[in-house]
Amino acid sequence: MELSIVGIEKPETLNLILGQSHFIKTVEDIHEALVTAVPGIQFGLAFCESSGPALVRATGTDDVLIELAKQNALALSAGHCFIIFLGEGFYPINVLNAVKGVPEVCRIYCATANPVEVILAETEQGRGILGVVDGVKTKGVETEEDVEERKNLLRAIGYKL
Repeated sequence: MELSIVGIEKPETLNLILGQSHFIKTVEDIHEALVTAVPGIQFGLAFCESSGPALVRATGTDDVLIELAKQNALALSAGHCFIIFLGEGFYPINVLNAVKGVPEVCRIYCATANPVEVILAETEQGRGILGVVDGVKTKGVETEEDVEERKNLLRAIGYKL
């Protein structure tokens, strides 16, 4: 077995969701879940098929995001993984439960705008995701000032009253 790390290539501001599912209809079902959850959503989705022709299957509402999803899925080439890139102004918090509710979805590895590294294991049979590194190492524990800044940010962006 060989271990490797693949960095997800994306613009700094884009959010992504990386997960695993189990069936070819994942592409269509996640597409439907996203457009139903947030009308007008912009996204690209790619899924690594892990049997038969073993192709990257893709869909979405934005050609640039679809290409980005295809490129990253192919770089991962890990069985039944999927990656969703959300357009500017769209966030995982608004669609994550819809994605998790898709019957084929087995797990979500991360949902983030942070830099992501994917830890892969490769055997003679294929590749699998062992886990992810989402962002940077923790630098400490928040102070009272940090708590106040966090609360103010959540209110400024409309997530709290």
